[in-house]
Amino acid sequence: MHGYATGEDDGVTAAPGGLLDLLQVAAVVLDGDGRIVLWSPEAVQLLGYRAGEALGHGADELLVSPDNRQRARELFAQVRSGARWAGVFPLQHRDGTERPVEFRTMRLRDAHGQVHLLGLAADATTVRRVERDLALSHSLVRQTPVGIAVFDNDLRWAGVNPALERINGLPEEAVLGRRIREMLPGLDVEAIESRMRLVLASGKPLLDQQTIGRTPADTEDRAYSESYHRIEDAQGRVLGLAMAVIDVSERQQAATEVSQAREHLAVIADAGMRIGTTLDLQQTARELADVAVPTLADLAAVDILEAVVAHGTTAVVTGDAQAEFRALAVAAGYLTDAIHAADPVGELATYGPTRIITQCVREARPILVERVDSAMMRRLARDSHAAQTLRVAGVHSYLAVPLMARGEVLGTLSLYRTINTRSFDEHDRILAAELAARAAICVDNARLYGRERTAALTLQRSLLPRTPVHHEGLDVAARYLPALSEVGGDWYDVLPLSRGRTGLIVGDVMGKGVQAAAIMGQLSTATRALARLDPPPAELLGHLDDIAGALGDAIATCVYAVCDPRRGSCELSSAGHLPPVMIRPDGRADLLEIPGGVPLGVGGVPFATLRQELPPGSLLALYTDGLVESRSQPIDTGLDTMTRLLQGPPHSLERTSDMLLSALRPEPDDDVALLLVRTRT
Repeated sequence: MHGYATGEDDGVTAAPGGLLDLLQVAAVVLDGDGRIVLWSPEAVQLLGYRAGEALGHGADELLVSPDNRQRARELFAQVRSGARWAGVFPLQHRDGTERPVEFRTMRLRDAHGQVHLLGLAADATTVRRVERDLALSHSLVRQTPVGIAVFDNDLRWAGVNPALERINGLPEEAVLGRRIREMLPGLDVEAIESRMRLVLASGKPLLDQQTIGRTPADTEDRAYSESYHRIEDAQGRVLGLAMAVIDVSERQQAATEVSQAREHLAVIADAGMRIGTTLDLQQTARELADVAVPTLADLAAVDILEAVVAHGTTAVVTGDAQAEFRALAVAAGYLTDAIHAADPVGELATYGPTRIITQCVREARPILVERVDSAMMRRLARDSHAAQTLRVAGVHSYLAVPLMARGEVLGTLSLYRTINTRSFDEHDRILAAELAARAAICVDNARLYGRERTAALTLQRSLLPRTPVHHEGLDVAARYLPALSEVGGDWYDVLPLSRGRTGLIVGDVMGKGVQAAAIMGQLSTATRALARLDPPPAELLGHLDDIAGALGDAIATCVYAVCDPRRGSCELSSAGHLPPVMIRPDGRADLLEIPGGVPLGVGGVPFATLRQELPPGSLLALYTDGLVESRSQPIDTGLDTMTRLLQGPPHSLERTSDMLLSALRPEPDDDVALLLVRTRT
């Protein structure tokens, strides 16, 4: 009987391309007598015998060791009689070694009815390894929490694992043969299929691609991380695409929360730098509004209770009472007409009990309106026109936060979102509340400062003399200009004395606020009482020094002059004060250096007196350091400037006073007291 070899007789085979090729399954056919009649190339690979060496030989003699031949003949007889047998049997390799071979055998009949035996054989070790790998792969795919899908070259599902069934909310049989766009329209299918086509074309994997959307298993959007790999066989033929999907919503949420926390801290840090740079109430409100946009809101408004603005006090809004507010600041993150819907800055507004802003101060808690509908818009806007403006601008979410400090409600911060499509949420409420709490301290400091400044200024003005009247032989002009920040203890006075003489005093109490104004009042009152006794200037300063020493830590400087127009002279004594300026009739201006003199309250040092001629037409200027000294300019520069300004042809005292203040201190950062006296000609 002739034998045949399938494929190449030299054992040369085509490149492997599938599972059978990986197993190298050999086909061997025996005739009814057990002789080899067919011998495949894989048999050459498995046992080493070429076809010419195997064909026609008895399989038991060629391939089975003597110890196993009896068992081989028994199995051959079973299969020849029609039974099937599968298992591992040791065969001899051409090199003399014995190898375990996995068999599947069956009986065949040819066209003549002759019996043949087909044996399909593979290396048992290779079979076990492939079985193990397949079992492991199957276990991993079925049990992994990672969703895995296989797609064909037309981007149609070829298989999904249980994890992806859970993620999709769809069983495998529902998606097989379908495309993603057909089954999961809630995802960004254009982006997903674009990535799939790219990987199929390039062969390069795409890892950790982000998709936001929802599947039938979701009730809200979730975040997914997808990785794509092209599937190829061993010959490089593209079979399709594999996708691994992980639900990273929790990770995305954690990353979002970390990002929000960083943004939160950045806003708070920015607020700490930008809010409260001054003690001006309106400036503080403006700084708060500017910090809130555009980071937290598209539009922000700061409204302060009128009692805080007008009186420096607080007010409690209860029950059905209305609330009076003063709009102090409005800011927008972009050009918008919505800014005109807010109450105009500086104007007083009265809000009814149903307004959200009134509810906010009444209940002393934030009011968050996630979605603003028509009914809610009427509670936000001051009138129907403002409501329409806000509606057209796209206001869709609102947040009102009370400005609270030291347990008192001072006003509100109102926040609106228009172009930012995200509604206010709990994170925004927490951030806005913290921002408002920090700003409220600054607002309250400005309120307390304003109240103290008003009290100090009221006290100081009440103690200063009225506009000086004309005195014998003298024309007098005076100015007092309080500092823009804290009020100090500057003062002046013009005192009528006997024999046609006039006493002039200008002084400055060290310190600021009500305490400095109170000390100034005591020294001013003492000066008036002492001047009635008509002592010489040095003696009067000596008494004031004793009085200042009895006031505790009170320190003050002053210069006291007694002018006698009848004699054309003036006597001056100084307690550590800046030198007066003397402008002679010919226009020359000089500083009068008064010898000695320490500030009042130091004690123990006698005061000296300077006698100065005062011819008709002479001008004497007494002033405090606020006129000639500033943070950006040394005092010597101010003295030189003032002396230069006073030189030249004379002008009226009122005009000269205004000229000095305008040129030297248009916006004083310290109190200014100025006293000008000119002898008549």
